[in-house]
Amino acid sequence: MKTKLFIIWLIVSVVMVGCNHDILELKPLDEYSDAAVWSDLHLAEAVLNGCYKYRDDPFNKFSIGNLVDELERRDGVAQTRFNNCQITPDVIPGWSWLPTWDNEYKAIRAVNIFLEKATSLPDGEEVDGVTMKNRMLGEAYFLRAHYYRNLVNLFGGVPIIKESYDLESEFQVPRNSYEDCVEFIVEDCEKAADLLPLEHSGDNMGRATKGAALALKSRVLLYAASDLYNTTVFPGYANPELIGYVGGDREARWRRAKTAAKDVMDLNIYSLYKANPEPGDSIAANFEEYFLKRESTEEDILMEYRTTTSYRDANRSWQNLSGPNGYHLRGSNAPLDNLVRDYEMRDGTKFDWNNPEHAAHPYKNRDPRFYATIFYEGARWRQRASGEYPLDPVGQIQVGRWEKWDPVANEMYEHWGLDTRKGPYSPFEGAYTGYYIRKWMDSEVDAQFFIPDISYRWIRYAEILLNYAEACIELGEDAEARIYINMIRKRAGMPDITESGDELRERYRNERRIELAVERHRFFDVRRWVIGPEVYTASYRVDVVYKLLPDKTTATEPTVTPVLHKDYSWDNKAYFLPVMRSEMNKNSELIQNPGYE
Repeated sequence: MKTKLFIIWLIVSVVMVGCNHDILELKPLDEYSDAAVWSDLHLAEAVLNGCYKYRDDPFNKFSIGNLVDELERRDGVAQTRFNNCQITPDVIPGWSWLPTWDNEYKAIRAVNIFLEKATSLPDGEEVDGVTMKNRMLGEAYFLRAHYYRNLVNLFGGVPIIKESYDLESEFQVPRNSYEDCVEFIVEDCEKAADLLPLEHSGDNMGRATKGAALALKSRVLLYAASDLYNTTVFPGYANPELIGYVGGDREARWRRAKTAAKDVMDLNIYSLYKANPEPGDSIAANFEEYFLKRESTEEDILMEYRTTTSYRDANRSWQNLSGPNGYHLRGSNAPLDNLVRDYEMRDGTKFDWNNPEHAAHPYKNRDPRFYATIFYEGARWRQRASGEYPLDPVGQIQVGRWEKWDPVANEMYEHWGLDTRKGPYSPFEGAYTGYYIRKWMDSEVDAQFFIPDISYRWIRYAEILLNYAEACIELGEDAEARIYINMIRKRAGMPDITESGDELRERYRNERRIELAVERHRFFDVRRWVIGPEVYTASYRVDVVYKLLPDKTTATEPTVTPVLHKDYSWDNKAYFLPVMRSEMNKNSELIQNPGYE
């Protein structure tokens, strides 16, 4: 026993003598130290990548278009409450479809941490003409501008936080003025543009570029010059500086917006995809093809590349969530007739349900972009699944009903289409409106089981041309504006517009609505143009029926009738969202937006 104890003592003694201080300073195996991260470019890049994750999902289950006159969520509960201004500091219906105060500030804190720490990084090698360090700093400034832009669009002036908060920070911080916020965002965009490359290559595709930073600046300055921030919408509000400008030269703001758009154009690296259609081209097919392309094109300024692993499962893809229920898809985000009726006739005249010729054939001879964006009764798409194929061997959208005669029962009965709420398959997932969205729908993919590999275009060149044209219109430069509007219309196969003044402004606004349909612009355009009372009146759907004829046969052409879907009401308070009560309770320096006091 004594011998064994001696041997154990000897071994322990040898080990202890052989130990030194360094052995006890082991690095954790499951994480990197702060010093290690901020001395290694690739570890720091992983942190930066995490700053992108706070961007709201453009292919959300319910699009922001549900909160304006574009789309109809299938159950419509939150949408109806939001669109009837049932908004309070405690409840914002449809909040999950919008950027939120807490999410954006989480994102801003993450970016601020990166900006504070990244100064210690080595420069690294040059890729695409810039060092890795500068490229990452540029991306961080761009992302901070993006997140602040989201806040300002929804709330007006917000607290500008330039450093990462910790437990010792001062949390009672007032809101900055709207003007201060705009200038801060513009400054970040300019910093980003100075650091970022014109284009990325390889694995860096999809990151912010110089063009993306300048394009974001263009959007911010266009909004800043708009009516909401330069006219008196809330005459009794005690803090107008929080929701707009209280002085200065509005014409200078429009000129600044024009210059910002021109700066993007003058990079000379962007153009419209298939800007000059060939005589034999299907223009609708060109437009549809553009939104289905995974790779970047000459029109793309900022892309988000999606893969089949970008979603948890097939049930989360845009196509699965929004496609026709007769294809075993889920029917959300269905276009309203409010949007459909704003597509012009092919000759450039306005569509009108009161025009008997239009009403008799509402889906003929329309703007080609209509056919690439909207599924309507009779639209051709992909082959049905085996169970539905005998009922529709052609692959056409069926959102109507057929009146048929039963000679045995000596009475009429109705046969409902596969894509209706009374069809034979998943009727509870059918749309109410008589339409489905076609944009971003890949006919080559059965989205019931597989995930389409589709990218999202956050910023594209068509928007920049429209931004430039709008600034020109507001500066009285109508001829210049028409040049760029007509470039977009030429790509769409539509005739030139020739109007001036107020009529040109009206045509422009409709052109923007159609060209950028369901791309997250309309919600904000309605607000910055201060046209809420015109837009939030009612939503419309269509009733589609193949009528029983006097000879007891069924018509081969449908009768399509617009029908009131839901009444809406408007309150000016909805031009801005309220600061949530939970935030007000945490920060006594915050001032509430008008209408929510």
